[in-house]
Amino acid sequence: MSLGNTAYGKERLSVLLRDVKSIYFLGIGGINMSALARMTVAQGIRAGGYDRTRSAITEKLENLGMEVFYELDTEHLNGYGALVYTVAIGEDNIEYLRAVELGIPVISRADYMGYIMSGYTERIGVSGMHGKSTTTAMVASVFEYGGGDPTVLSGAELKGIESSYRGGGIDNLVFEACEYKDSFLEFYPSVALILNIDLDHLDYFSGIEHIRSSFSKFLNKCDDTGTAVLNFDDKNIRMVADEYKGNIVTFGVDSEDVDYRAVNIEYNGKVCGFDLLYKCEFYCHIDLSVSGEHYVRDALAAAAAAASCGIGKDGIIKGLATFTGVHRRMEYRGKYFGADVFDDYAHHPKEIRSTFSAIEKMGYNNVWCVFQPHTYSRTATLYDDFVSAFSEYNINVILSDIYAARETNQWGVSSEKLADDISNAHYFGTYNEILSFLKNGIKEGDSIIIMGAGDICSILGEMGL
Repeated sequence: MSLGNTAYGKERLSVLLRDVKSIYFLGIGGINMSALARMTVAQGIRAGGYDRTRSAITEKLENLGMEVFYELDTEHLNGYGALVYTVAIGEDNIEYLRAVELGIPVISRADYMGYIMSGYTERIGVSGMHGKSTTTAMVASVFEYGGGDPTVLSGAELKGIESSYRGGGIDNLVFEACEYKDSFLEFYPSVALILNIDLDHLDYFSGIEHIRSSFSKFLNKCDDTGTAVLNFDDKNIRMVADEYKGNIVTFGVDSEDVDYRAVNIEYNGKVCGFDLLYKCEFYCHIDLSVSGEHYVRDALAAAAAAASCGIGKDGIIKGLATFTGVHRRMEYRGKYFGADVFDDYAHHPKEIRSTFSAIEKMGYNNVWCVFQPHTYSRTATLYDDFVSAFSEYNINVILSDIYAARETNQWGVSSEKLADDISNAHYFGTYNEILSFLKNGIKEGDSIIIMGAGDICSILGEMGL
């Protein structure tokens, strides 16, 4: 069984960590954990830790002078004054148990992140089931071009700095606020941005009412002096907004009763643009270097959040124009036997629809999607929606085995069964079979999407990309 959040809060942690000069990160190779480790070092505190797999991320940490271990050993804790863990670890982890035995502070990732962000003046938390990493990066780009010098904690590596952490000033922190296991309830946003509220993480949430309740609590972490930036195209967000008494800034594409609205949206291959309205009046024109309705919505959210923090029109225009995406979000990787290859993190039916809708506008002859379902619980609870999402588009679907992550298969689902229920879908048990199938089918002018939140991206190496 995995561990939960400690929920000590910033006041108690300020006492527990007052004299701590070194912190051990259990799961240091994770996107967010590695960013927190780097942020810790930037504040003059030594950081090191364990991860089960050597990766490009851990090698970067080692190059920064951090010690990273790849085998569990309780001796690794020697010299460290506190331990921060990811909730993905098991409660029987020997290093975690040793830290408890030693009596040093043991803190969950989200709890520590809430503590470490409390020293920043403006704290912009980007939440929602889909689009958090992209929007976080967009907000960061707008702040950067608007003179804000943001510190950034993202859930994906940012292009240009090849890291999920950007060190900046103490005035503005832009961070990704993850809802899983209510982690975002440990944070302290001064600006709470909600992109969407949808069914997901049903291994934790009991249903949509539970999810709405959690987002309502997240909003209320943003007190009366803060601002909620809300997508009013989303009916669940409107319901949550009814329970919030603070300042609200709204945005949308379909809704007319919003503060910021995108209209006259035009798609042109791999780029797009739109007119941004404020209070129903023309504010500026936005050109994006990416394409898709979901990017338009994310850019609209970023513009609304940045403007609410005082970032001017020029910063919004330049910041969004220069944004070229984040890693593993429809990231172009090269060509495979004449076909353009993209790497995409989509693992929820809504995200899949957004990706397919975007690529349909790019003018490819045929689209091939290699998809790895992520977790048995998500596949089972959203099974019919997965079938529908893949069947709605004229796309060749190839399924690999489900990525188990932290789970065992208690639901009896499989990719093979999913393929049987999706029109124009095939299942293969090995990457070699998938690549052989692609080689025999793809042609010049086609595109391939490698899709999923697990380790499916490793097939790119076998494709030479």
